Amino acid sequence: MTGRVQGVGYRRFVVRMAGELGLAGTVRNGEDGSVEVKAWGREADLDRLATRLASGPRFSNVTNVDSSEILDETDRLTGFHVVD
Repeated sequence: MTGRVQGVGYRRFVVRMAGELGLAGTVRNGEDGSVEVKAWGREADLDRLATRLASGPRFSNVTNVDSSEILDETDRLTGFHVVD
């Protein structure tokens, strides 16, 4: 995600939304001011997450959501975690 997505509670928002959808994965801040989300789950739930992430939390201003399929699942986790 790009836009105003750091310093506005965006990572906590992602963890909450992903938890409500039963998804697993990680979220972290990028050095360029973006936020990176890796999520695993049912396709329909991933689509719902992408829609919610495009809106973001109250003080964010999301300008772009770029998504792609994760082919390497070696880092696959259970639950959703913030990575520093």
